[in-house]
Amino acid sequence: MKPSLRIGSALVVVLSLMALGPAEAKKKKADIVNAPQAISAKDKAVGAKAHPELLKEFGGDYKGPQAAYVTKVGQRIGMATGLANSASEFTITLLNSPVNNAFAVPGGYVYVTRQLMALMNNEAELASVLGHEDGHITAQHSQKRNKRATFGNIATVLATVGGAVLAGGQGAQLGQQLVGTVAQGWVMKFSRDQEYQADDLGINYLLKAGYDTLAASTMLASLAAQTSLDLRRSGKSEKTLPEWSSTHPDPASRVARAQKTATALGGTGREKNTDVFLDQLDGMLYDDDPAQGIVDGQQFKHSELKLAFTAPDGYALNNGASAVTMNGTGGQAMFTHGGPYAGDMNAYVAAAFKSVGGETPLNYGTVQRTTINGLPTGYATATTTTQSGQQVRVTVYGYEFAGNSAFAVVSMSPTSVADPFTPLYGSVRRLSDSEASAIKPRKIDIVKAKSGDTVESLSAKMAYNDYRQERFRVLNGLSATAAIEPGRKYKIVVY
Repeated sequence: MKPSLRIGSALVVVLSLMALGPAEAKKKKADIVNAPQAISAKDKAVGAKAHPELLKEFGGDYKGPQAAYVTKVGQRIGMATGLANSASEFTITLLNSPVNNAFAVPGGYVYVTRQLMALMNNEAELASVLGHEDGHITAQHSQKRNKRATFGNIATVLATVGGAVLAGGQGAQLGQQLVGTVAQGWVMKFSRDQEYQADDLGINYLLKAGYDTLAASTMLASLAAQTSLDLRRSGKSEKTLPEWSSTHPDPASRVARAQKTATALGGTGREKNTDVFLDQLDGMLYDDDPAQGIVDGQQFKHSELKLAFTAPDGYALNNGASAVTMNGTGGQAMFTHGGPYAGDMNAYVAAAFKSVGGETPLNYGTVQRTTINGLPTGYATATTTTQSGQQVRVTVYGYEFAGNSAFAVVSMSPTSVADPFTPLYGSVRRLSDSEASAIKPRKIDIVKAKSGDTVESLSAKMAYNDYRQERFRVLNGLSATAAIEPGRKYKIVVY
């Protein structure tokens, strides 16, 4: 299979999950939605159409043994919704994505990434995430929210968002690819009331399915801790916003709200299946899949394509299905295969500009030629105007890696400042055989703590050079003061 470039970074993910919260206490042990509609044939068609697009966007389905387990749990919690007579009406997919994410589309299609699954610590937490997404399906939130867009044509949604950037419709294609992460948030984001309703429904489904109803709150606590760590690692400060300032309630308030709901509904202290769940995680791929390239700090490396480049400081890399995107306050860029290459660099760069400009051609002048790190390179820059009147530059660099293989960097930044992606253009290079072979995947390893084990000793085995103890604590749902319990199973990340 041809290697692919895949989008994914915890820094840019927008989780429909980031919203678990409670039902009113007075509705103890009562259904929040008394008569949910059955999954309709129309919704099934919408989901079936969206499914292959979503698989493509999020790295495909994960092929490990965990996939069948996730489907089993997802169908169990799905039956608690009352939406179907058969568990097979729910299509549950474990995605091969290094992003903490979960979402659902109409028709009973529910998705969770392997990265988010690795953050969980028991089966009940997995059920809580899937149940929350089922809540969106039950309440038909996608249909109510997306009257101007459908999941069946995500590309149209992305192009619409990007097309608003440049005047005269220019940049629709660039926007489709560069702001993909933002568009995903727009596609997946629900109102606060919708999120609360899905939270309430999800916890109610935990109760019906026999799971510990506190799982939603513990899952949210882990997710909040992971988000905090991601911000620290990226050098960004956490901004504690009052809940009223956003339609997406903050994680801390959600944890408390979920705890309150679980207590009100009952069902605390029930089934968790912790050991079964952790045994399922053992050996599962973690972080990037080397077959799709890996992000290592500011570097991107691809062992099969044997290429690498470095993003400027302050720009988050997002390894995606068709491109690696870089987003920051000074502009946006992407690294992509760029389409077919027949040895004509002028035509290759021209095709990239045509893709960017859409129906309105961008005037880039003459393609300049040079050599960068031994790679024959062609480049050009066009200037255009955004709808707000801002002058921006659109730059394309094409790199020839072989007689029939080329890659492109496409960037957009304001002309009022120096091009922030100049270091990026000069960093694209081939990987040597030894460099490519040195790229190794990370995986989850489940270990049983022995007497004398400590957070320090176990976290020292983590396959990272930074934040080892913090990563270990977040991954295992441990507070800053929690100690290791002999005989308990813990997750570590190893090569």
